[in-house]
Formats: sequence, structure tokens, C-alpha cells
Amino acid sequence: METDENKELQKIWKNVDNEINQKSKEELNLLLASKARQALNKFVIINAVSIFISIAVIVWLAITSFHRQDDVLYLVNNAMLGAIVFVSLYHGLSVWYKLKNKKYDKSLKEWFEIRVNILSKWLTGRFHNIEFYLFPLLYIFTFLSIHVFYSGLDFLELFESKKFLNEDLWGIIIFTPIILALGFHFMIKTRKYYLQKLEFLKDLHGRLSNLR
Repeated sequence: METDENKELQKIWKNVDNEINQKSKEELNLLLASKARQALNKFVIINAVSIFISIAVIVWLAITSFHRQDDVLYLVNNAMLGAIVFVSLYHGLSVWYKLKNKKYDKSLKEWFEIRVNILSKWLTGRFHNIEFYLFPLLYIFTFLSIHVFYSGLDFLELFESKKFLNEDLWGIIIFTPIILALGFHFMIKTRKYYLQKLEFLKDLHGRLSNLR
């Protein structure tokens, strides 16, 4: 049985093939190159959103840590969250630069192949599932950073307070599984979308390779 991704690919290629039948070889090359850049731009935009979110979190951590300089545990929590986000930001910037690099000192086939390999390593490489392991940690550290800061109490004082034990704790017990489940569901759907686009790019690269 065909997957939704394969059906979508067939639909896309049907539209592309209709255009291909009316093109010369030079025009074919330009058409496939255009399709390649359009598909790659979707990854660039998604990656840019991730970079923006990472920068916003780092700014938040810097501001809140400045206002809580005497709360050692709060600073440790923010430092651990900041380390994870900084690594994510570095990776995002690296991928963004490689995908946006417009130096055409290579053939179109080589230029495209490099970018397909970058995305393949990102989505199917050795550490492609690391975000699923980091997500619960990111949630916990982010929750603590926000909740402690707006409570007006020190890190330990908050968890020893009656309000936390009688009210906040129940909210955490009830809503944490829901938030994590929704987060994982979104990540799985997003990963499937990425892989679908990657398969399209690989197919497109194959067509570029077959042009004579």
C-alpha cells in the first residue's frame, strides 16, 4: 500500500513531467534547478524559525539570570538550558549557512548533491533522534526557568512553599504528560514532513544526474 508521502511525490512529479515534456535539455536543467531551490528554501525557512526561537530563549536566559544572580540553583538550571539551546543554535546556523551558500564554483549536480547530503545527515544520520531525548529535558528546564522567575521566590523557596505543594504540584502532574505527548506528536509529524521533502529532493537529484 502506498504511503501518503509517495502519493504526494507522484502528484508533484506529474506536474513536473507535464512541464518537462515541453522543454529542451537546457530548459530542463533550469526547471529542475528551480524545483530544487524551491524545495531547499522550505528547509531554510524552517531552520530560520528554529534559529530565531533559540536566540529568543538565550536572550530570556540572559535577562532572567541577571535578575537572579544570587540564586545559584536558578543559575545552574538556566546554564544547563542555555548549553542545550546554544548547541542547537550552532547546529542551526551551520545548516542554514551551508544551505544558503550561493557559491556556484561546482556543477549544479554537485551543488545539489552536497545539500541533499547535509539534509540526509541531519534527518537520518547517527544523531537524528537526539531531539526526542532532549525534548523532556528542555521542557523541564524551561518550565523551571519561567515558573521560578515569575514566582518571585528563590529556587528552593518555591518548592518548599505551600502554594507549590498544594496547587502547582498537581498542575505539573496533570499537564506535564499532556504537554509532552502533544510535543512528541508534533515532532513526529514534523519529522515525517521533513523526510517526505527529503525523498522529493533525492528523487529530484536523481533526475538531475540522469540529464545528459
